[in-house]
Amino acid sequence: MYRYLLTMLIFLIFISDALADGKRVFETYCWGCHHQTAVAFGPPFSEIASKRSAEEIQAMITDPEGVSKLFGYKRNAMPPFKLTPDELKEITAYILSYKPKGK
Repeated sequence: MYRYLLTMLIFLIFISDALADGKRVFETYCWGCHHQTAVAFGPPFSEIASKRSAEEIQAMITDPEGVSKLFGYKRNAMPPFKLTPDELKEITAYILSYKPKGK
């Protein structure tokens, strides 16, 4: 029982740190066009998380023009971002943390 509780505590701390790092990436790169749950210039993270996989989110961040064409969008206003692999994982986890429950 003790091991289980310790494991859960470590897991929660790790997730909390990862989301805090994702929030930092969001505030640095994404905040001007996206918000977590409200429509801004771009769609909110809650909408993105309900429609896209982690791989699709990462592809859209690194190659928005190409991925927009694959998704059938007629235009794209998002610039490509050159994030470190860690930043890309962090922002992806942060976006997916807004996935509505049950989806």
